[in-house]
Amino acid sequence: MRKNIFIPVVILSFILSCTLFSCKKTAQNSTKIVFDSIVVKEQIPLLETNDTTLPFADIKISFTYPVEFGNKEDLARLQQIFIGTFFNSLHLDTLSPQEAVNAYVSDYKEEYKSLSNTYYSEISRLPKGEMPMWYWYYMYNTNKVMFQNDSLLSYAIEYSDYTGGAHGSYRITYANIDLGKLVTVSEEDIFIPNYKKPLTEIIINRLMDHYNVSVPDSLISLGFFNLDEVFPNNNFWLDDEGIHYSFNQYEIAPYSMGVINVDIPYGDLSAVLKPENVTQKFFLKNASK
Repeated sequence: MRKNIFIPVVILSFILSCTLFSCKKTAQNSTKIVFDSIVVKEQIPLLETNDTTLPFADIKISFTYPVEFGNKEDLARLQQIFIGTFFNSLHLDTLSPQEAVNAYVSDYKEEYKSLSNTYYSEISRLPKGEMPMWYWYYMYNTNKVMFQNDSLLSYAIEYSDYTGGAHGSYRITYANIDLGKLVTVSEEDIFIPNYKKPLTEIIINRLMDHYNVSVPDSLISLGFFNLDEVFPNNNFWLDDEGIHYSFNQYEIAPYSMGVINVDIPYGDLSAVLKPENVTQKFFLKNASK
């Protein structure tokens, strides 16, 4: 049986810095970022007992966040973006990093322990000596920097969890931060209007190259779902070579195929990139130094 509790799904565009701060504010000249981490390792018993043979949730959180950047206001704004994207919660992104971690763990505990209301009724329906193994949960969340220069910071947030059912899940999401304006970067900042159809074709062509097939329908025979489900999903990170998309399990292919990564060089994107798009600011400016 499947039980859903507190599954974070990060929508990268939800946490634009303009929500609480003026978009016209730009960061100070210093773009040096110093990071620290908060690490939580804890086992939460489902029942009020010290019996380790009974169900528990295993929690491992490693949250990397900035502790030095620009002035005080710039740092607060950058931390807000990190907290908002990592925890996917508007009521947490106004807290300090430690307060946000504490509140997140507390919410998870409350949700998990609420399952105790059904545990005894379910165990009573099983043969004697058997236990409902789907109550052993885990949640492993972490983040890591993928690329950084003076203008851009791209990082990944990784989630692994089990909340009942046949198996656990793994998913990865990305955030890209304009360090000058201190806002997140979306597809609309990079691509021309009506970019989705031509960009979809580029993505499918890259998938065909990767899997060494010559026609799109061959991807279906390899396990991909209907190709109508393959389209730009705003889940990408940037570096000086190109844009890197990830499609999570069940998004365009079955669980067994894992996360599908699609790397697209900027040269392949010339037809859909905006004139004077943000990638030029991020990379050409740095290359000219």
